Amino acid sequence: MALWQGFSRQLCKALPKAARESGLAQSRRYVSHTTAPWSPREITNTSRWNAGAHNNLRTVSSRWQLVQRSFSATAQTAHGHITPPKPGEEINVTFIDKDGTKVDLQVAEGDNLLDIAQANDLEMEGACGGSCACSTCHVIVEDPDMFDKMEEPSDDENDMLDLAFGLTETSRLGCQILMNKELDGLVVRLPSSTRNLQASDFK
Repeated sequence: MALWQGFSRQLCKALPKAARESGLAQSRRYVSHTTAPWSPREITNTSRWNAGAHNNLRTVSSRWQLVQRSFSATAQTAHGHITPPKPGEEINVTFIDKDGTKVDLQVAEGDNLLDIAQANDLEMEGACGGSCACSTCHVIVEDPDMFDKMEEPSDDENDMLDLAFGLTETSRLGCQILMNKELDGLVVRLPSSTRNLQASDFK
């Protein structure tokens, strides 16, 4: 230990005073910049940087809010909802119920027979809500010529008609018949019964 202390003293004597002071200054400058970020100036600069960063984040946040996509929900259309026809644009349709009573109605273009029947308290069930997944809105078109004016039934409608009670050559599903000018004067008969298949039917 004494040998090492002696060597240190000789080394300090050998080094010029200016060199020692220069090295000390360099070490102080290094320490002040690297190990003392809590000096008043550094704290002030840090606060300014934080404020700037906060403002930038707030700007980005406000921009993000501007481009946010708004979510909305469309109310489901109630069964039996029909549009009142405009004056001079009425389309005539006649329902013959299970008792043979005729009900003459004037409807608007685009309404389907299921909604028309339910809006007027006629006995048409429509168990699937008009999604062509049952046969409970089965109707029979009285006039074959009027039947030919309708659009061809889809495969889904044909599949459901195969399950209908009292199927005829002019049977259709009421939910699939949209009223238009060509169908003015349409007469349809409600069958005496309907067949509503349920899960219990397959047990």
